[in-house]
Formats: sequence, structure tokens, C-alpha cells
Amino acid sequence: FYCSMPVTDDNVQVPVPDLKLAQLRFRASKGSKEASEELLEKVKEKNMAPLYISLCEQLKWPLDQALLQKMQQANEEHLVVLQEKLKDAEENFGDNEVREACLARAQFFSEIGFKKEAVKAYRITAEKTVPIGQRLDVAFALIRLGFFHDDRDLIRRNIEKAQYMIEEGGDWDRKNRLKVYEAFFAMSLRQFSKAAGLFLDTISTFISYELFDYDTFIFYTVITSIVSLARPQLRGKVVEAPDVLSVIHRMPVLSTLLNSFYNSEYKDFFGALAATSDKMKCDRYLAPHASYFCREMRIRAYSQLLESYRSVQMSIMAQEFGVTEDFLDRELSRFIASERLHCKIDKVAGIIETTRPDAKNAQYQAAIKQGDLLLNRIQKLSRVINI
Repeated sequence: FYCSMPVTDDNVQVPVPDLKLAQLRFRASKGSKEASEELLEKVKEKNMAPLYISLCEQLKWPLDQALLQKMQQANEEHLVVLQEKLKDAEENFGDNEVREACLARAQFFSEIGFKKEAVKAYRITAEKTVPIGQRLDVAFALIRLGFFHDDRDLIRRNIEKAQYMIEEGGDWDRKNRLKVYEAFFAMSLRQFSKAAGLFLDTISTFISYELFDYDTFIFYTVITSIVSLARPQLRGKVVEAPDVLSVIHRMPVLSTLLNSFYNSEYKDFFGALAATSDKMKCDRYLAPHASYFCREMRIRAYSQLLESYRSVQMSIMAQEFGVTEDFLDRELSRFIASERLHCKIDKVAGIIETTRPDAKNAQYQAAIKQGDLLLNRIQKLSRVINI
């Protein structure tokens, strides 16, 4: 899912920490031996001693003391070099060189998984940074650190800081990059509607390869859009969008899900939904939402079919979806009881009748409810005044 991108200019982010490792860690926690082996090799390659300690605790790896000491020694030697560069910059060069030396320390701590020191070093770097663009880059680095270590508070605080700096005068590229970071965070919080809007805003200007590659970006865009957008919006912004069409053919399961849902090919839709759910369960950020996504998509599919009819036979609807009548009866009953579907089942006749909500009646009921609340507040206020 994830890939790194080499640094080529000032506006390309250094991919540290490597979110690919976070994905491997997630797969390893689900029992993937292959992911565990690859993750350990990466840890050894970069001498990630702090990350190795946390992985041994999280994944129940046996702690290899000799390996740990070797990595810690390599870390200490590299820190000595970085400290000497910082001292040299402070004594012989200007503010910009000092900032670069501080940034190198922060990136090193971030790369080896030493979160506490990385946060401290990035903050020192930010204090020595004047241009808004470079201060934004520090905020982006801290957001990525939050994603890697599942620190939502760190992500949220630095997104807010970045938004404030963008208002002060951030450039166009960094403004678009921030939208992707916000969308990614919103998606991880199950705010799919917000995430979809932000992903779609940046679909033709995507440059955030330090987070994930373009195929993954399209995957996230389609997943968040299909579950949140109305049918006309879905058609214009996703189904017929050239940027989506240029990539989605490489993801046949996702393509089938999108097109079968839009074209009302429900039997194919159910098969693609199950396969997409399995794919989501392998993704660190979507796995917690896979069950929710499946439930919401089934509700959307049932609603889409029922909106076209006043009534439909249970047997025909079950055939359309490729399921048994008993399964459909249980599904619809649950969603009707929770008021997610506006219909009723006539079990004797074997018919499902739609009961479209009356908008005016709903407004009337809402007005009555709000009026009751207002009267209660007025009564409480009058008691206080009388006292």
C-alpha cells in the first residue's frame, strides 16, 4: 500500500517516519509471519533500537540483547556525528545551517522510532525556523509522527497549527498537502464525508507521496466517497472522473464495487463488497471501519433499490442481491427497527412496502420538540428570576 519518495526539492517531504513500517507492524500484529520478518529486517537495516524495543513488547518478540546493544551503539555514534555538526553550525555558520542541523537530529530520532526525542527536536527546529513554508514542513513531520505512533492528539494539534499558518500565507502546494493530511486523519476517525470532500479537492494535485502512493490515494478516495456522496455527486466526481478512471482499472475489486453499486448490479455488488471488506481489514487505517463500511453500503444499496418502487416482492429482491429470503428478512428487519430503512415487511404476502418519510410531518414534529425545550428553559429561567 505504501511507498517512499526521494527528496528532490524543498517542497517534497522526507518520508520519515516511514509509514510503510507502520503498515507492516499492523500486519504483523494480525499474525503475518512474512510481515514480521520484513519488519525485523527493516529495523536491523536502519538500527531502529527504540522501535525494536516497542515492537518486542507489542508483538511479543523475544528481545535479542546483542542485537539491541549493537543498534544502540550505532545510534549513539550517529548522534555524536549529528551533535558535532550542530556545534560546528552554531560556532561557524548562520541560522539556516543551525536549523538544518537541528532538523537532521529530529529526522534521525523520527526514523529510529524515538518519538519523545523526535517531538522535542522538531519543536527546537520550529523555534529556529522563520519562513512559513519551512514551519509548515515541521508541522507535517509531526503529523506523520502522530500517524506512525497512533497519537491522535499530536496529529490534531499540528493540523490546527498548520491551518493557522496556511491562513498566514502558506503556498498552494502546501495548502493542498494539508488537505490530504486532514482527509487522511478524518478517514481514520470515520469522518468519511469530510475525508471524501478533501480527497476529491486534491485528486488532480496529489503530491503527498510521503503518506502513500497514488493508487492508495484513489482507493481511499473511492472508499470514502461511495459511502458518503449522493448518487449525482458520485457519478460526476468519482464514477466518471478521469483521474479515478486512469487508476481504478488496476484495482478490479474496487472498480466492480463502484460500478456495480452505481449501475444497480446488486449481485456483483455484494461479492465485491465482501472482497473490499477483506482488503480494508488489511489496511491499518481502514481496518477498524470495515464492518461499519459494509453495513452502511448494504443500507445504501437496499435504499437505492427500494426508492424506485412502492412495493417489491421479497423473493425478487433476494434474487437481485443473490441472497436467501431468510437472510434478507433478517437484514431488513434489523435496519427497519433501527430506522435506517423506511419500509415495512408484509410477511404473509411476501412483500416489502416502502414508507417514505413525510418531510412536512418531520418538520412539524421537530418544531413541537424544539418548542417543548424552549418552554422548559423559560420555566427554569422564571423560577430563578422569582427567587
